[in-house]
Amino acid sequence: MAALYVTSLQAGAGKTAVCVGLGRHLAGDGRKVGYFKPMVADIKEEAAVDSDADFIKKVLRLKDDVAGLSPVIAKDKLAAEIKPAYDKVAKDRDVVIVEGVWRIRPGAKPVEAAAEVAGALGARVIVVEPYSEELAADSLAAKYRGFGESLLGVVVNRVPVRRLDMLSERLSGGEAVVLGMLPEDRVLFGLTVGEIAERVEGEILNDAAKSDEVVENLMLGAMVVDEGPLYFGRMANKAAVLRSNRPDMQLAALETSTKCLVLSGGVAPTHPVITSAREKGIPIILAKGDTGSVVDTIEIALGKPRFNQPKKLPRLLEIMEKHFDFQAVEQGLALE
Repeated sequence: MAALYVTSLQAGAGKTAVCVGLGRHLAGDGRKVGYFKPMVADIKEEAAVDSDADFIKKVLRLKDDVAGLSPVIAKDKLAAEIKPAYDKVAKDRDVVIVEGVWRIRPGAKPVEAAAEVAGALGARVIVVEPYSEELAADSLAAKYRGFGESLLGVVVNRVPVRRLDMLSERLSGGEAVVLGMLPEDRVLFGLTVGEIAERVEGEILNDAAKSDEVVENLMLGAMVVDEGPLYFGRMANKAAVLRSNRPDMQLAALETSTKCLVLSGGVAPTHPVITSAREKGIPIILAKGDTGSVVDTIEIALGKPRFNQPKKLPRLLEIMEKHFDFQAVEQGLALE
């Protein structure tokens, strides 16, 4: 049985997405795949159900309890408690994917903290590194040298498509093994209608069943009504943010490829707008804040996407099959 520890030095780098892609690929090859995400916390703290663990349990069709997949482990008992908890989910598995937290305890250096967990489990390590203009082969190797021989490789995530070739050349021949460079993708970065409603503290007035639809773009209302249909037609699968007192713009947006309307100001839409939205199956979210604050809230959320929506899965698998070296992982884990 092999353990694969997927970690990052910062939150929101894309660890869960990489874990899902790895798990589905290995399961598709006939491997018995397990998942483990230890939550290191103060012994007195009570942990809520981890949404990532719950999502991956469903995606990988695991029978384990979520509490067992993501146990709470006391900071001062990490060495003693993590291995027994891991062994429970590792039974009868060919490989267990361990999703790591980026910081184990206050004051600990991230690499040292992650290496402590990997060492306790005898795991090989994959580090997910978000793209930046400063990435270089030497600095990447130095950054993760603390993992020693347990480091299997690095995955660079959210690489602008136009930078893929340049980054590949820059990182080639370096000490650190680059297992993949995953390009930016609007589907993977998108929020769902339900997530937008939650973030703006809004109410979904109709078609709530479409809360899991993925929004790929964000648009503000046009300045003049004559530009409405042409303006909103520039982007597909979008959330259109409009003032609640502009039914003309709302109707114009509904005539284009729109996943939802987000109305600021707290005033209910007119009957024609509601009727049109229902006919087209486009949810309307009524938000209480002003347009500026609503847009700011959504933009911040778009900058920190979470991979926990089934509708994103096909696109993730497509990207990883094209841009990730699964063969190197299988060889590194001695699975071949």
